[in-house]
Amino acid sequence: MIVAAHQPHYMPWLGYLDKIARADLFVVMDDLQFEAQNFQNRQRIKLGGGAAWLTVPVHRGQTDRICDKTIISSSNPRHDWPRRHWETLRINYGRAPFFSDHADELHDVYTRRWENLVDLDRHMLTLAMRWLDIRTPIVSSSQLMLSGHKTARILDMCTKLRAKTYYTGAGGSTDYLDVDQLARAGVAVEWQRFVHPTYQQRHPRAGFSSHLGFLDLVLNCGPASRELLLGPAVEQIREVA
Repeated sequence: MIVAAHQPHYMPWLGYLDKIARADLFVVMDDLQFEAQNFQNRQRIKLGGGAAWLTVPVHRGQTDRICDKTIISSSNPRHDWPRRHWETLRINYGRAPFFSDHADELHDVYTRRWENLVDLDRHMLTLAMRWLDIRTPIVSSSQLMLSGHKTARILDMCTKLRAKTYYTGAGGSTDYLDVDQLARAGVAVEWQRFVHPTYQQRHPRAGFSSHLGFLDLVLNCGPASRELLLGPAVEQIREVA
């Protein structure tokens, strides 16, 4: 079994979803420490002048785990992020070819009352996976009661899930992942080789903006989004690998 893992994102980018699609099981690492200026509570979309951030305001506390992180109440006009996010999406994507197909479910996101950041992140992940027809099962690391740090933690996760392969991105993992330690325990490492697709976006005069939240692809490309993201069927890719 191939297992992949990553911290939750507010609005997952395409490489995150590619990783999920190519695994047999994906672990949302929600019990790690929250990282400010990361993607757990923010993501980029495309405006007329190029990429810009949408940020969910959270209460301070650098030692908080992600699963403990709470969102600042939107009842305070200064922190009415749901209204601002929805209006920003509506104004900038309202004329995108497939905005109307998803508008009701998107509007629902921004009319709910969210208290815990991880609940919002998981809801957005559920939408992304359904709209892109990605059916990989998801579990939370907080349910697994993992021990250790860095490679030891990954090994504990793979052992508990009986994974034979750990599928990981070639970013930060290269700095800490001890491939030999995993190999000695019978766990192979497969590195993700994600190539970001290009497609027709809104505001073409600003040029193509890469590494945005998944909404940019889905709202612009609709039913073609899955093939643009994953290319050939994942099953065929695994057979060739």
